Amino acid sequence: MREEALKVASKFKMGPIFTPPVWSKPEGPYGTLSTYPDNGGTNWPGGSFDPETHIAYLPSQRLAVSAGVVPGDPKVTDMRFVKGSAAPKEKEGEGQNLLRITLQGIPLVKPPYASITAIDLNRGNILWKIAHGDTPDNIRNHPALKGLDIPRTGRPGFFGVLVTKTVVIAGERGTVTTPSGSQGALLRAYDKATGRDVGSVPMPAGATGTPMTYMLNGVQYVVLALGGPGFPAELIAYRLAE
Repeated sequence: MREEALKVASKFKMGPIFTPPVWSKPEGPYGTLSTYPDNGGTNWPGGSFDPETHIAYLPSQRLAVSAGVVPGDPKVTDMRFVKGSAAPKEKEGEGQNLLRITLQGIPLVKPPYASITAIDLNRGNILWKIAHGDTPDNIRNHPALKGLDIPRTGRPGFFGVLVTKTVVIAGERGTVTTPSGSQGALLRAYDKATGRDVGSVPMPAGATGTPMTYMLNGVQYVVLALGGPGFPAELIAYRLAE
């Protein structure tokens, strides 16, 4: 599979950080192989900052995408160049002409596909980094990976984090199949000093927003937005045990 992945990657330009997009050509390169913000980094959810410890907690995802440009269509734009791909249409099934570049549905980059990173802003160093989210079904059940011991990879997708006095809270972006056969996701809590898992509760769908918290009559609540295929968007509130 590594040899196949290298063949896929050979159709793209690769380089150091800040390598720009390239002119996409049918014969290659289709684009610059990148983990730029469309499918990498923190993006709109931002992060959480602890004013007492000066530690920032940043969510991020990491997937390979194609960064290419093609001529702008004068019927719809006055830009000479626009984002796009000139990869042959028959290559779409291999992932070359898609937003996410994969091999048999498996991302080309190493996991974790989603992470939470704690950064000490006093010193500028990373204190810990963990994979956030369970391993997706298509990775856990992939026939080519059968028999391999795959640690938790995290799930790609943008998600937000909430920091409290003791923990960092974040919802999983997507759902996975449980041993009972049902689909679900978890709202997870991590020790903010070490990143260690300290608890989780099930959610009926993946998180689509950043958690918030408030107190009412001496009880603390955590609320976040959920949604997904077959599950209309909604807000769900959890009450912390007294």
